[in-house]
Amino acid sequence: MNTDNRTKINQLLNSQPQGTVFLASWLSNNGYSLDLLKVYRKNKWLKSIGTGAMIRHNDQVSFEGAIYALQKQANLSIHIGGKTALSYLGKSHYLDLSGTKVILFGYKDEKLPTWFIKHHWNIKTDYHSSSFLSAETGLIDLEFKTFSMQISGAARAILECLYLVPKKQELLECYQIMEGLNNLRPKVVQTLLEECSSIKVKRLFLYLADKAGHQWVQYLNLDKINLGTGKRSVVKNGVYVPKYQITVPKELEESEKTNL
Repeated sequence: MNTDNRTKINQLLNSQPQGTVFLASWLSNNGYSLDLLKVYRKNKWLKSIGTGAMIRHNDQVSFEGAIYALQKQANLSIHIGGKTALSYLGKSHYLDLSGTKVILFGYKDEKLPTWFIKHHWNIKTDYHSSSFLSAETGLIDLEFKTFSMQISGAARAILECLYLVPKKQELLECYQIMEGLNNLRPKVVQTLLEECSSIKVKRLFLYLADKAGHQWVQYLNLDKINLGTGKRSVVKNGVYVPKYQITVPKELEESEKTNL
């Protein structure tokens, strides 16, 4: 390898944190040709983990390092969300989370690349793309060992949990989570609820927050939140809650607030 190529590979390796993925599209946009990348792989500077993605040779890269690349290099909004985000934030430590399944969210029409899906990350991913929330509101930066990436803040994460009710998320568990969210910022919650396009999610959120007795609820301006018209049923043969016009599981409506 000549001096110019060695200088260029050093610049490349220093351009991204350890433990992250290099996307082929990003490499191409930054002047790294396919022939040059072949040289890097031959000299064991880089190795492929699937079509369109490479990592440093002998680097230990987790799925977080892949999400980092999707956010920073591909400018996608794909992020850790739902219960997984709450776990990262220490908000769901009392739940029975095995840590083997990761919930990811992205904006409408964003897809996980094939290399991400096929690579063995030692976890299962449950990915959801939707426009029920905006691509950016409610995301926060979280520091990892060598890099930071955006994940859902607590308020957005519980809304994502409610989005998955009832098919992939139990509402009673959402209530258990909600009980622990006594420090949500009203301004953040207000913005998210105003932007949220799911009537079901908004009604359930306010119902659970009200049931949990959180003080921050009183600072919300419900007049600016579109709660729609008509009844919504989350489960069959449940209990109807007139205030929010929703039908919820009987065991949830009859449950008392616990001290978690």
